[in-house]
Amino acid sequence: MVLAEILNNLITIFLILVIIFIMSRGVVIIQPYQQGLQIRLGKYIGRLNPGFRWVIPLITTVEKLDLRTTVMDVPSQEVITKDNSPTNVDAIVYTRVIDPEKAFFEVSNYRMATVALAQTSLRGIIGDMELDEVLYNRELINTKLRDILDRETDQWGVKVERVEIKEVDPVGAVKNAMTEQTAAERERRAAILRAEGDKRSAILRAEGNRQSIILEAEGERQSKILRAEGERLSRILQAQGQAQGLRILSLGSRPLDKKSITVLSLDALRQMADGQATKIIFPFELTSLIKQSARFLGATEEMPEEEGVEAAGALDEAIIGTIPKPEEVERLLKQLAKEVESGETIEELKTGTVGKAP
Repeated sequence: MVLAEILNNLITIFLILVIIFIMSRGVVIIQPYQQGLQIRLGKYIGRLNPGFRWVIPLITTVEKLDLRTTVMDVPSQEVITKDNSPTNVDAIVYTRVIDPEKAFFEVSNYRMATVALAQTSLRGIIGDMELDEVLYNRELINTKLRDILDRETDQWGVKVERVEIKEVDPVGAVKNAMTEQTAAERERRAAILRAEGDKRSAILRAEGNRQSIILEAEGERQSKILRAEGERLSRILQAQGQAQGLRILSLGSRPLDKKSITVLSLDALRQMADGQATKIIFPFELTSLIKQSARFLGATEEMPEEEGVEAAGALDEAIIGTIPKPEEVERLLKQLAKEVESGETIEELKTGTVGKAP
């Protein structure tokens, strides 16, 4: 009896454990970012929302799909561009499941299918473009590839959110040719810059020489004007001095009689005779000089005084004029220099008013 009771207890415990195990197989926990698909005996029953769920065990299976954005790496592949340049290209695709039923039932593995479609589509897009366009128009490639993938994966319940070309790597020979082309282009630009610099330098030098010549010519012109005006003023002053000297001599010689003139003439002859000249030129008639000398030495006839001596002695001395002082000459020269600097001298030279006191 005791053995039978123990055996019954063991069977009961075993059955309870089996029931607990079977019941635990029906417990399903769905994460907040997941969606569950309930399939019972080969028939789709419906979705299971996130949280604690229980399904009939052993005959029901639950497929969990991640609804978050998934990053898929498209492997690098060699692509021939439109200009026959082999290039290695890879990309990154960002996808998200928006319809779990289609993503599970319409395609066996939507990730693998999306990557394979991205590879073939990328090969077709790159094949219709030249290498330079591939290098400089990545945004265009991204947009085209995203549109193609989004249109094709829509029937799988997958949304392609973004596509990015990760790397475009031409093969060795093409890369070397591009390097040489870039170096040649940079040398061309450097040569253009050097030529432009030489051109600007030559222009600046020519402009500087032109300005220098203009300034030198202007300075020489003003210098000539100043020298000419100075010489003119000097000649005017010299002529004025000579004229005043002649007037003084004329005024002083009027009262002299013929005896005095004869003495001065004989003294001039004596000085001329003392010279080394072989020729002597007499500025007046020799016979008249001898006659005057004889009368001066012993003749009884007196020399008549010339008419008008007394009248000449009474001449007005105002005709001599005023001799300019050094201060007045210096002031006149400074005024002339200022007029030349201000550009007024040329007009005054034309009108003949230079050197006149205002």
